[in-house]
Amino acid sequence: MSEKIKFAVVGCGHIGKRHAEMIVRNDACELVALADVKEKSQLGIERYSVPFFSSLDELLNSGLKVDVVTIATPNGLHYAQALEVLEWGKHVVVEKPVTLDPEEAQHLLQEARVRHKHLFLVMQNRYSPPAVWLKEMVESGKLGDLYMVQMNCYWNRDERYYTPGSWHGTADLDGGTLYTQFSHFIDIMYWLFGDIKNIDAKFADFNHRDLTDFEDSGFVRFDFANGGMGTLNFSTAVWNRNLESSITVIAQSGSVKIGGQYMDKVEVCHIKDYEMPALEPTNPENDYGAYKGSAVNHHYIIENIVDVLHGRADPAVEAADGLLVVDMIQRIYARKPEKQIAVPNNPLQHPFSLPEADGKTGFPARGGADK
Repeated sequence: MSEKIKFAVVGCGHIGKRHAEMIVRNDACELVALADVKEKSQLGIERYSVPFFSSLDELLNSGLKVDVVTIATPNGLHYAQALEVLEWGKHVVVEKPVTLDPEEAQHLLQEARVRHKHLFLVMQNRYSPPAVWLKEMVESGKLGDLYMVQMNCYWNRDERYYTPGSWHGTADLDGGTLYTQFSHFIDIMYWLFGDIKNIDAKFADFNHRDLTDFEDSGFVRFDFANGGMGTLNFSTAVWNRNLESSITVIAQSGSVKIGGQYMDKVEVCHIKDYEMPALEPTNPENDYGAYKGSAVNHHYIIENIVDVLHGRADPAVEAADGLLVVDMIQRIYARKPEKQIAVPNNPLQHPFSLPEADGKTGFPARGGADK
């Protein structure tokens, strides 16, 4: 692929515009189209002199040459739209979460493999220097055996975010706090320590009863399939502004805490026979005015897509990882008292089987219970 890679972005909200901007800034890319159900004049995209479409179908039937389609629409639309793009024969980038259902995510992986197309996922927190450093510490064995992990995600999402008529807060399009606000951090936990089992959880809705269809807070306790135990404490009921996103690790040969509002600072590093190096500064958070999100790392996503399509690299995030994160969230939500659904607590009992390129089957061992 010698020409510039041609991108179309579907969904022109905050994240969609972030993708469009990163595409425009990359000399190896060309933004060729934008699409959204809203009127163009309502979206703040006047600076992009590219064709605008009112639907994905209109884009796909336009005859426009496109290499990659980015799906940055509400969560509940990801599956159907990504599937349509793959069936059209194009690579697809899907914002988190890849879907709201692991079986749908599995289907997307199957379609991508059968059609020899890439399903790129957006897990940009993996690029933050503290996360990269902690990954190196875990994989090098410097921490020794894992004992305990505590992840805290305390954010503000109030009526400034959950506005009337928005998809935010709806069961079918949003899906829940762990999908929309905190799936990035669950992904980091999975990326570092693998799958979880023996899940127990308690949920509460403190101040969102009139704003959302689901909980705003929860305590989750579990064991890691590869050893050690952990907790996830989360809330969007924090007053006025985000408070903290942190991960604390207690291990055989040391303790680490990465904190800050967006898991962007190494606050504690006490490891046997180890001196903490200076890390590159973390990129600032996504600023959406009244509320803020995770780090501005989307340019790394675009750079990796370019490298993959030019044959210089593998995808930075395995598509199967997105499936496993959605599966973990579903197993956590299955612990709600009212959720009497047939979802296994332990990954060892899970029925998923992903086809390999050679036709063999087998659930990916990376980070899972079979590792």
